[in-house]
Parts: sequence; C-alpha cells; structure tokens
Amino acid sequence: MKFNFIKVRIYLVAVILCLVSVTGTALAQGALEETTAGDQVATDTAQQINSSIGSIGDTPVEVSESADDDASTLESAEVVKDNSEMYRSVSYYLLLFFLVCVFLTIIGKVLKVYELTSEIQGKGKRLNWNKIQAVLMAITLVLGLYGTYWSYKVWGNMASGESASEHGLILDSMLMTTIIMTTIVFVITQILLFGFAYKYSSTSKRKAYFYPHNNTLERLWTIIPAIALTILVLYGFFTWRAITSPPEKDIKSALSIEVTGEQFKWNVRYAGENNQLGERNYKLTSPTNSLGIDFKDPKSWDDKLGGEIVLPVNRAVRFTVRSKDILHSFYLPDFRVQINAVPGMPTYFQFVPRLTTEQMREKTNNAAFNYTLLCAKICGAGHYNMQYTVKVVSEQEYAEWIAKQPLFFNDDVKKELKMAEEKEAAAGNKLALN
Repeated sequence: MKFNFIKVRIYLVAVILCLVSVTGTALAQGALEETTAGDQVATDTAQQINSSIGSIGDTPVEVSESADDDASTLESAEVVKDNSEMYRSVSYYLLLFFLVCVFLTIIGKVLKVYELTSEIQGKGKRLNWNKIQAVLMAITLVLGLYGTYWSYKVWGNMASGESASEHGLILDSMLMTTIIMTTIVFVITQILLFGFAYKYSSTSKRKAYFYPHNNTLERLWTIIPAIALTILVLYGFFTWRAITSPPEKDIKSALSIEVTGEQFKWNVRYAGENNQLGERNYKLTSPTNSLGIDFKDPKSWDDKLGGEIVLPVNRAVRFTVRSKDILHSFYLPDFRVQINAVPGMPTYFQFVPRLTTEQMREKTNNAAFNYTLLCAKICGAGHYNMQYTVKVVSEQEYAEWIAKQPLFFNDDVKKELKMAEEKEAAAGNKLALN
C-alpha cells in the first residue's frame, strides 16, 4: 500500500480543527457555568435579605445582625460575580486570539497542501503568492487609513476639550498644526509604501531595477523636513517663552497665589491687598504654621488661606509652586498648565482664565463640571487624593469670596509668635547676666 503523505496532512488539519472546537466549547461552557453560579448565589442571597427584612417587626436585633451578615454575603457574591465576569472576558479574548492564530495557520497549511497536490498532478503552481501579498498590501492600506480617520473622528474630540485659558488656545493651535503636518506626511508615505508594493509586485515579466542613489531625492527629503521641524521648534520656543517669561509689568499686575504640594494634598495661599506673598522659612514650620511662613515679614500679615482655588475670569494669575517633601506636579489640564513642584526651589506659571466654570458647564453640557487641580507625578500611595477644586468666576464674585477667607496670621499664630519672642528675650537676658 502506497503511503499518501498529502492525505495524512489533511487528516491532521481536521484533527486540529476538532480539538480547537472542543477546547473552545469547553472553555465557554465553563465560563458560562461560573457566571451562572455567581448570579444564582447573588439571587439567593438577595432573597434571604428580603426575607429577613420582612420579619424585622418580630425580632429586631437578631434580624438586624442577620441582615448585616446577608448583606456581607451579597457583597462577597457580587465580588465573585465581578471576578467571574473579568476572567470570562479575559478568557474569551485569549481564546479568540488563539483561534484566529490557529485559523490562519490552518489556512496556510491547506493552501500549502493544495499547492503540493497541484505539483504532484503536474499542473504547476495554482497560487500566485506575489499577487496575493500585493492585494493584502492594498487592503492593509485602506484599512489603515480608515482606522486613522476613525481614530481622529471618535477619539480626537475626547482627548481634550476647548482650552479655558488664553495661552491654551495658542498651544492647541500649535498642536493642531503639528498634527496636520505629520498626518499629511503619514498619509503620503503610507500610500507610497503600500501602493508601490501593490503596483510593482513581482511577476515573471518584470525585472527589478537597482536604484541605489539619487542626489535630488536626498536633498528633498532632508531639506523639507528640516525646514518644517525648524518652524515647529521656533513656534514652540517663542510660545513657551511667552508663557514662562511674561513682561515684568504683567508679573506685577497678576494675581499672586502660592500652591504648595505635600503628601497627599495641596496648600493654597493668596496674597493680601498688597498682592505680595510673605517670605517662608522651612525652619519656622510648626503645627500652627505648616507652611513655615515668616510672620516677622509684614507682607505675610494679610496672606489668606484658600480652601479652594477661585480665580477671576480674564485676569492674569501667577502661581508660585512649591513642595514640602518630594517632587509633585502642578497640573490644570483644562487650562493647559503643568509645571513641577520641586522641593527647595519655587517654580512659576502665569496664565489668564478665559471661561468661567458656568460657561464651561454650558459648553460641555455638564452641570456637575468643575475645573480640577491634579498632581501629574506619582508621589506615593495617596497620589490619587491630590485633587483640588478650581473655580473661575466674575471679578465681583471673586472679591466677595476672597473677603471671607481667613488669614494665616491668626490669633493662634500671634500667640505662638509672642511666646517665641518672650522665650528668646528670656534667653538673651540670661546670657547677659552670665
């Protein structure tokens, strides 16, 4: 009996398909049973709780304890159900990926068997792999360009909304310019890359031409990108300089606010009527003076504590950003503001809010919208707590709000400062007597 190698390979492919089908069915059935069991546990527990609640009038204390236990059981059941859903989802996608890989492998094997059969029968190769790959290149080009369009259309607007600061409009314009330029280059290069692969696929009638060098092309794809990048870099440099180094008169007229980061919160200090913040010294830090403000400096006497950050619209605001412990990052995404809070070194950021909170709520159609100050540096286990509400209001609303804020230089601080002066005077007298 003659050994038929081709039939053996076909049988092996059939066996693999059967194994894959059985494995997929078993995994899906197991995940379904696990989820069903979790749903049943949750349902039974809910019924027990309803039964317990229905009999509260007879045994108030005992039923209350039973209800607590049942509630705990229900919570555990919900956790089990959530875990079951998660595992089922992960198993489903892993199985789907595995099946796709196996399917592609089987397709390749079947086509290979088909080619071998044709060769054995003397019919030659029936499949033109060069043409197949060329068509696949064209399909990839179409799908890739559509995917790019879909990403821009669906996710582009979700990435960032309208800027709430004046300089943010310039940054958004700069970003959009960069995106447009790079998208044009991307589309052209992808069309050339995949289009050439499709149009000039290998055939028996065409011979490849060796084209090692062209000075004109070299100049074009060197000079044009260099000019484009130079324009973008200069645009970014002058924009950044305008943001970080405003004129001296603008600095003096801007509302002065200090924000100090520490694990895991923000401390906000508003300058008083003189619009000048008092000096600080870390050696003066105490339970009643957590920021180490030097209250011997008269400029600190009218500094105010901000329970939240409230900003007047259309007025320049200059933030002095500090840190008490480790590196944090002062981040206001809606205002396109971000700068590091560095221990021992103040940093500054000045901008002009252009949209009040109410205006932004109308634009976003979200009545619960609020600007938020975040920390953009992972600074420890409580990093997620470093959130601070920011409000932008009219000048009148701001004036009314700031008038109600407490002073840092309060009675407790005055008492502590007086005791320190008396202690220092007593030590001086003792030294003089000796």
